[in-house]
Parts: sequence; C-alpha cells; structure tokens
Amino acid sequence: MSDQTNLDFKIVLLGDSSVGKSSLVLRLCKNKFSENLEPTIGGSCVIQNIEIDESEVKLKIWDTAGQERFHSLTPLYYRGAKGALIIYDITNFGSFERAKDWIFELRENGEQDSKIILVGNKIDLEAKAVVKDVTAQKFADKNGLSFFETSAKTGEGVNQVFFALAQMLLGKNDSTFEKQNSQTEHSTNFNQENNDNSLVSQKVNLKSNKTKKKGGCC
Repeated sequence: MSDQTNLDFKIVLLGDSSVGKSSLVLRLCKNKFSENLEPTIGGSCVIQNIEIDESEVKLKIWDTAGQERFHSLTPLYYRGAKGALIIYDITNFGSFERAKDWIFELRENGEQDSKIILVGNKIDLEAKAVVKDVTAQKFADKNGLSFFETSAKTGEGVNQVFFALAQMLLGKNDSTFEKQNSQTEHSTNFNQENNDNSLVSQKVNLKSNKTKKKGGCC
C-alpha cells in the first residue's frame, strides 16, 4: 500500500465467564472454534493487523478473565485501551445485566475517549435466546454504543465487529457497514503454525497475529 498509515490500538474484551470472549478471538485469528477452550487466567494478548483503505491498523487485543476471582485484575487492562467489546451471552440474561456493569466500570476507570461496542454472542443458539436483540439495541442506543450480534461457533458477525471497532478507532464510524453486518464477506488471511485459511473479500484484510499469555504487554 502506498502512503500507508500505521496505527496501533489496544482494545479489551470484557464480559462474564463463558460468554465466548476467547472463542471470538480464536475465530478472528485462526478461523476456528473449539467447544473445550480453557478459561482465561488473568489475561491474554493477541496482535491482529487489519487493513482499512490506506491504513494498516494493529489491534492489540486483550482477552480478560471473566471469573469473579480475577475481577480485581481487570482494571489493569483498561489502561491505555482505546476500544472495547463488552460481550454477553444471548442465552444468559445475567451476563447481559453484568455487561452494563462492565460498561460502567470501563467508563469510570478506562480512557475517556474509549470506543465501545456491545456484543451479543451465541446467536447460533437464537432459539434459546433470553436477551432479545431489540432489548440490547435499545440499551445500546440509550448509552451511545454500537451494537452487534455474533456467533463464535459459526463465525457470523465476528470479522465485522472487529472491523467496525477498527473503523471507529480511525474515526470512520461507518453506519452503513454496521447495518450490513454479517451479509458482507470479509477477508481473513492467516499464516500461522502452517495453517493458512483464506476467505475472499474486498473490504478488510486481517493479517498475521501473535499471542502472549498472562501478563506483560503485547
């Protein structure tokens, strides 16, 4: 790319245990899903590059532990985070209520200009949903948030939500793109541990990633 702008942004994934934070990261970075992921301990970091127009955006994605016993550590990951995905499980109303607390905590302790997207995960279980999309959308609108629904299991909406957050971080809040959501194809290009998975697209290019576990900084 010519005249490429390199931009680094730290983002955090917040939400209760088992809402699918780590599964969303795995789907984004390796285009895979596992039913048996171990719970995150403390936090883990993944670096993912996304090309948007003439800019290459480096997302430093911090996946945080949702268990109550790690709650005191979570504010450490707010520092310097310019964006956040607040994730809940659409089949668990308690996780939606708790998402409201995560948003409050982030706004109280995080960066004042942090971009936030509310994410309802597990739409592959829509038949069991107890949090309706209209309910979540109403809450998001009232609190000035963008709202997406995703399925880490099928991949629906996953690339789109990270792309939308990258757009917001660049000051390109494309509402048209948000409305398209999962109807638009995107490119996920990986070349890690001899696995190369590619999907065809014209709008977004997700490049190679690195992962770090527990502490430190990516």
